[in-house]
Amino acid sequence: MDALDLARWQFGVTTVYHFLFVPLTIGLGIFVAGLQTAWHRTGKEHYLRLTKFFGKLFLINFAMGVVTGIVQEFQFGMNWSAYSTFVGDVFGAPLALEALLAFFLESTFLGLWIFGWDRLPRRIHLATIWAAAIGSNLSAYFILAANAWMKHPVGYEVVNGRARMTDLWAVLTNPTALAQVPHVVAASFVVAGGFVIAVSGYRILHERRTAAAETDTVAELVTSAAPAGRDTAAAAAPRRWAAGRGGAGRPKAGTADPGMWRSSLRAALVMTAIAGAVVAGSGDVSARYMHEQQPMKLAAAEGLRHDTAGAPFSPLPGVEVPKLLSLLSAHDPGATVQGMQDIQQRYQAEFGPGDYLPNVPVVYWSFRVMIVFGLTTVALSLLGLWLTRRRRPTPGWFARAGVLALPLPLMAVIAGWLLSEIGRQPWTVQGELLTAASVSPGVSLGEVATSLAIFTAVYGVLAIAEVRLLVRHVKAGPDPVAVPSGPGRPGDTDAAAGGTDRNARLQPTLMY
Repeated sequence: MDALDLARWQFGVTTVYHFLFVPLTIGLGIFVAGLQTAWHRTGKEHYLRLTKFFGKLFLINFAMGVVTGIVQEFQFGMNWSAYSTFVGDVFGAPLALEALLAFFLESTFLGLWIFGWDRLPRRIHLATIWAAAIGSNLSAYFILAANAWMKHPVGYEVVNGRARMTDLWAVLTNPTALAQVPHVVAASFVVAGGFVIAVSGYRILHERRTAAAETDTVAELVTSAAPAGRDTAAAAAPRRWAAGRGGAGRPKAGTADPGMWRSSLRAALVMTAIAGAVVAGSGDVSARYMHEQQPMKLAAAEGLRHDTAGAPFSPLPGVEVPKLLSLLSAHDPGATVQGMQDIQQRYQAEFGPGDYLPNVPVVYWSFRVMIVFGLTTVALSLLGLWLTRRRRPTPGWFARAGVLALPLPLMAVIAGWLLSEIGRQPWTVQGELLTAASVSPGVSLGEVATSLAIFTAVYGVLAIAEVRLLVRHVKAGPDPVAVPSGPGRPGDTDAAAGGTDRNARLQPTLMY
């Protein structure tokens, strides 16, 4: 193993780790904004509790995403200086827009949202979370536009061995980017939806267990205190009382009305189902561009060795659906799809001797993991919408299935990233710059190994901290809140409540 191989491993490991947080931040920000909008429009307290509950989860994830993303910038200078030199004049504009416009918009308004609960008017405070969520999505757009340029470079010329931008608009409206952005963003909503489904399912099960335990405790106390001959009636009384309140008494700290979690579950199911449809549609467009712009990636994803007219699609090795690959990639069942070995010969004639094949097993199986796990998550959301229609209670087995399915959308987006990036190899910039020519010439194997070991150790610690924070918050449940009052500012004295002191009423609503 040389420095190039280890540098690729380092970038892959750190990027995959960072990408665990990015899609959840993108989708969860919009979801929290939607919950706060629902509270603003309806005034229902459970929407406020859900906003603050999922808002904390969003902030934990956002902070971890920022920390892990910083490492990417260092690696461009440390391990990939030749690549940075080649693409710097092109990447400067979209990356500057991402940092100066999108990230500043996101971080500034997120700060206002965190500290503005009792200081800003309700509408202004609601606008801050929407601005932060929009900033997250704008950030994704600029990053994906830069990434799409690596797959399909446009709006540039090569001068003295460096790519120089000639048309910023062409870079930002690259057709590959216009197909990739909705695909990745919609997949992020599927990830966030799967996360909320899992959390809601866990809380539904927890509330039911808590209610059942409290009911049994009351029944035992009443039975032990009841006179002889009245045990059965006395024991049944508390159960009737609990049943009349939906299986539990009034919500208290750490618990909530199960109907609240049904609201978050239903909202997540709808978001996941809609986002899944967008993923499928944008994926179809991306496949057509892949057929035209990155034929080697498409051939590797299917394991197709030779140019084939009416190419079949194989869901699994040895199983083929005739002409389906041609139909999916070109919308023509008789279209010719290029094969790996034939592309290899053409690339050798055009670019010179070399191995232009990516890691075929990784690309092949990543493609299938992405599809299977993504479709499973969307199918689960559709099933959940059917099971919970017309205010029907959430089946316990479905709540457990939602919890167990939590890793599926994350694994699907990671597999999609592996397909996208490994499938482009051996190019960092398609047709212009090979990966072998992108690595820093002065970095030794030992230096890369040392930095990889340090990053791995730090990321391991961060992973433990992230998981512990999320699990602790989910288990604790939402805090009790006092609904802010007043027409202008959330927290003005409520005359109807008997002139309650403003500071005393606001104290329980403080979130951070």
